[in-house]
Amino acid sequence: MTENYLSNLAGLFATPTAENPTVVIMEAAFRHHDLDWKYLNCDVSPDNLGDAVRGARAMGWAGFNCSQPHKVAVIEHLDGLADSAKIIGAVNTVVRRNGLYIGENTDGLGFLKSIASKMDPAGKNVLMFGAGGAARAVAVELALAGAARVDIVNRSVGRGEELVALLNADTSATARYHNWSADFAIPETTDIVINMTPIGLFPKVDDELDVDFTTLKSHMLVVDAITNPPETRLIQTARNKGCGTLDGLGIVVNVIGICLEMWTGVDVDRRVMLQAVADLNA
Repeated sequence: MTENYLSNLAGLFATPTAENPTVVIMEAAFRHHDLDWKYLNCDVSPDNLGDAVRGARAMGWAGFNCSQPHKVAVIEHLDGLADSAKIIGAVNTVVRRNGLYIGENTDGLGFLKSIASKMDPAGKNVLMFGAGGAARAVAVELALAGAARVDIVNRSVGRGEELVALLNADTSATARYHNWSADFAIPETTDIVINMTPIGLFPKVDDELDVDFTTLKSHMLVVDAITNPPETRLIQTARNKGCGTLDGLGIVVNVIGICLEMWTGVDVDRRVMLQAVADLNA
């Protein structure tokens, strides 16, 4: 049987390596489901991105992921975009459909699948810290899923207001920008609080959001997209206040799982993927 090839056209990894967590998770799923597929990690410079995509076409690859700095630049080399990826304006997954390379963004889709196990975002009020690329994808998917309001809290006014303008123009949600001042107070009407910043990421695990945590209420669901460590200071604080919580590990597994399902058509077992992460960190 001929193997199906997938790749990550990565701009951040100096050396392709089988120890990359994404590679490990992908390969564990392939083995479990007896899929004759191979996932490769390729270091591609921005100047060579077009050649890399043309090479993938020439070799008949089933698709590939895009890491930064390629998530926007790759669009001009594709045949089309999924609806949400078009709004987000960035692609992290490319899928071959009927011979065409179509751009998708599973960052937001994976988040949406994870949060659905805790709370339906439809009609809910969301407060998000951060306005970067992944935050943009998550905010768009939440808005498309029916969130009533999406409040963006960000240090950079320009980036925050840009995301708010996008949400108000292209989705039915009402979006508002809040300047991130010291001890930011979370509005009591908030249902879902999300950290999409790197605050608390290893090795700075003791760093904490500049938030007035007395305004965090037990009816709120608190989500931290950080995966290392998954048990962040924010998650600990929220749990101690009786909030529902969701860590970043399950989110990233869903992000990868949706990629695999788009490529293979197989309903991928998330437990196998989580175990692969646990084995990697053991």
